[in-house]
Amino acid sequence: MGMKIKPLTDRFAVSPQLRVSDVAQAAAKGYKTIINNRPDGEMWGQPKAADIEAEAQKHGLHYLHIPISLRGLAEGQVEAQAAAQADNEGPILAFCNTGTRSAMVWALSQAGKMSADEIISAAAQAGYNVNNLRPHLG
Repeated sequence: MGMKIKPLTDRFAVSPQLRVSDVAQAAAKGYKTIINNRPDGEMWGQPKAADIEAEAQKHGLHYLHIPISLRGLAEGQVEAQAAAQADNEGPILAFCNTGTRSAMVWALSQAGKMSADEIISAAAQAGYNVNNLRPHLG
């Protein structure tokens, strides 16, 4: 079973949990940066961030770990995600367990850069409902 990559823009996509073996495929698809939004140890059997990072480096990819808890965002995480997008070559692939947290933090990071309608529409086309974030998007 391959990765389920869901593009939000031509420069940014999200996906459910990546396995170490998915990193080479992401590189082959042209991704230049991987952002891991999943905390280590969230679920038994999930790959460790360090293992994915090592594989990303083997394939010449930038790797960032911005873990977002299931309890919600912590201060600075939206800013870190926005900075990661500004400072790293795209296209960028971000992942968490299902892709939802990655889509939500992407949406919040685009406030002021895209209209709320554009952000909500891009997420919806990828299968993520971020309409509840509308008050924070514009």
